[in-house]
Amino acid sequence: MRSTLVHYSFLALLAVILASCATAPPNTHRTASQAFSSSETANTSLAQSTKRQVTKHARPGESGVRLLISGQDAFLARMELTEKAQKSIDLQYYIWNKDLTGRLFTNQLLEAADRGVRVRLLVDDMVLIDRDANGAILDSHPNIELRIFNPFSRKSSRVLQMLTHMTTITRRMHNKSFTVDGHVCILGGRNVGDEYFGANKQLDYGDLDALVVGPTVKEMETSFDQYWNSAFAYPITTLYKKVPNETEIAAARKKLAALISTPEADRYRKALASSRLGDDMEKGTLDFEWAQARIIGDAPEKIASSRSATQLHLTSKLKPYFDQTKKELVIISPYFVPTKKGTTYLSDIARSGVKIHILTNSLASTDVFAVHAGYRKYRKDLLAAGIELFEVDYATKKAQGRDVKWLGGSSKTSLHAKSFVFDRQQAFIGSYNLDPRSAFENTEVGIIVDSPVIANKLASIFDKRSDKAVYRLELVKGKLRWQHTENGETKIYTKDPHTTFFQRLTPRLLGLLPLEWML
Repeated sequence: MRSTLVHYSFLALLAVILASCATAPPNTHRTASQAFSSSETANTSLAQSTKRQVTKHARPGESGVRLLISGQDAFLARMELTEKAQKSIDLQYYIWNKDLTGRLFTNQLLEAADRGVRVRLLVDDMVLIDRDANGAILDSHPNIELRIFNPFSRKSSRVLQMLTHMTTITRRMHNKSFTVDGHVCILGGRNVGDEYFGANKQLDYGDLDALVVGPTVKEMETSFDQYWNSAFAYPITTLYKKVPNETEIAAARKKLAALISTPEADRYRKALASSRLGDDMEKGTLDFEWAQARIIGDAPEKIASSRSATQLHLTSKLKPYFDQTKKELVIISPYFVPTKKGTTYLSDIARSGVKIHILTNSLASTDVFAVHAGYRKYRKDLLAAGIELFEVDYATKKAQGRDVKWLGGSSKTSLHAKSFVFDRQQAFIGSYNLDPRSAFENTEVGIIVDSPVIANKLASIFDKRSDKAVYRLELVKGKLRWQHTENGETKIYTKDPHTTFFQRLTPRLLGLLPLEWML
């Protein structure tokens, strides 16, 4: 009995020690800053060019929105805008990889900072392990400030923190936004990494961004400032105390210059040069759709608040659009976990006469088996309610046609775009997946556009019924079937296509665990 008490006392003491080690330091040394006012940026070239476009095309309150479907176009837009920046660049990302595009973008930001542009970079801490030293070097530039959102403690292992602080440290900032001189912004589903920008030969994320000019950009800046000045945004200097010296800084920039001067980098630059987007941006002749648009997003306090505090949630602003849909609802969500409650909600909408189409990843194309486990058990119920389900082919090729090129172009394709279309009149584009993690755990941001043109461009994915790019699911006598066209021939699969027994077994086993709330 005594040995048992000693054992449990030791475990309790160990838990307390581990918990204390996993506490982030006080975030008291951050300095508040705000986006520059319109008057402060009025003389920038971007301010002048966007003013001309708004004056020429827009009605009062309207913004210009352009879809960025190609990964290379999405990267080129960021690089061109960074090159044009004169006053400020504000960036907010969940992932910033240290690969080719991550380094090219970092170098472009450094060059902007060298010109005197203020750069505020806010990155979630989820994948920044062992990158504090490089972060401190970047932050040492007098015109660059780096902050880390909801940081892990640097005093204990991340795995341990994930286990002991599952309800806090696992709640992340999933937002993606990029704003230049307060007059142009890009937001959507893309993080910074090769797989998002058509630079990874093994994996291509079919993704989507919106390039925005006009009054909506100020709403994006307001959202960014809320996160930048929140108690969850830690200056890198608070987490990493070592101050880099001039020799270390010079060595880091020399190394970066070498890494972006490789044959691989040259090939990617040549591929970017084939895009017309760069020329159009240079000439100021980019075409936009002009419409009422607004930014909707979670408050940063969401990650430390009760999951019932819906006033902080993007979902409370998004739900009315679902409720008001009368004829057709299109859902594009790579991580789709409708839950029992959500399945009932969507089924009720479908039974009221609304046609619902859902596009998500197949088991072969998904990069998170646990998410597929949360989705697969609702497929039959959704189909039984008359909802159309489509799953992305894991190996869509560009050669299969321009209609589906945004979904692929590499040896493996995975859907990553997040968008909803309501009655072909309004569209949402952002970082929000239709799953519990986006709804209750992470923070998200997106844009609602009141534009039949934008809405129809997104809905046309289903209009063209291109089975070259997707599997269409059917329910036949209680059994799932996948219909797919390959080389002009329609094929029917009775199991998740292009998967092995063990790939199918994994989500089955994961589905037995009580993990749905965090998927």
